[in-house]
Amino acid sequence: MKALKLLFGLALVATIFTSCTTNPVYEEPAISLNQLLGSYDLWYVDINQTAGYGETPFLQIAFTLSFRNGVLFANNNLVGFGPNGQGNGLGIDVGEYDAYDMILDVYHDLDGFQSFDVYQVDYDTIELYNPFNDTSYFLHGYQKSAFDYDFVFYDNIHYFLQEYKAWEKTYTSQMGALNEFDSENYLQFLAGGNDSEFRSSQDYNISNPNDIYWDYTGIYGVGNITGNTHLKTLTLDYDYFDNEFFELSVLNDQVIELYHAKSGTTYEFTGRGYIQYMRNAQARGVENDGKLKSSELEKKRKQKTAKKDNPRVNKRD
Repeated sequence: MKALKLLFGLALVATIFTSCTTNPVYEEPAISLNQLLGSYDLWYVDINQTAGYGETPFLQIAFTLSFRNGVLFANNNLVGFGPNGQGNGLGIDVGEYDAYDMILDVYHDLDGFQSFDVYQVDYDTIELYNPFNDTSYFLHGYQKSAFDYDFVFYDNIHYFLQEYKAWEKTYTSQMGALNEFDSENYLQFLAGGNDSEFRSSQDYNISNPNDIYWDYTGIYGVGNITGNTHLKTLTLDYDYFDNEFFELSVLNDQVIELYHAKSGTTYEFTGRGYIQYMRNAQARGVENDGKLKSSELEKKRKQKTAKKDNPRVNKRD
């Protein structure tokens, strides 16, 4: 009887051993950082998720980034933004990059060298942590076919208006009551500062936007209209006069339509002097002076690694 038990036990052990060796548990192989960055056509920069008080200039102005065989592309403008737009939807070439060991080194054409620690948050989200300014940016991956270019465009009309040196009035409808805005022939929406300043001019037929004399200044605001994502409101708050209120439509990426609700007049303005954004950091052309020493960088990375063990607190909340 003991012999039978012993024999049965040996058979059971052999069976378990055989099953373990012939049916290994499958684990999906890890991919490299280069493969991860290249796995999506576009990485949308969700600026509202930014954690930290610092700024990395080329990330601040980019709507999307694309990583293609060592070349970094960015959509910094809404003019020409779309699947068939600049760079076939990827934007313009803004620099080069090197990716290794979950570290991303970027050599931006204007901002110079920037280094990031990369963390994969989930299957389509990555965090770029800049140890130089202790700030994180969060990027969401999309394929071109699934990316909603229209949503990004209309959600950022405020910045679209800033992409021309001036908007020239090129059409006024016959219908509508006479009003003071009939005399305004140029508008300008200023980037930088509080990002909401505008100027207007009664000049006429000026060929060079730089020669326009600006008569009035004020603050502008763009708002949403419920139920219509492609129609916006535009309020011009003049410093010393009453506000002007319009319904804003984009006819194409160079022409906007303003419907003056109070008078019933429709205007068209055409963009003059396109501004391609490649804004640089303060360290234009700086190489070694614009980056941390390797020892300082490593210290920052170690601090960041320790932080990852704790829940993140968004310092902007």
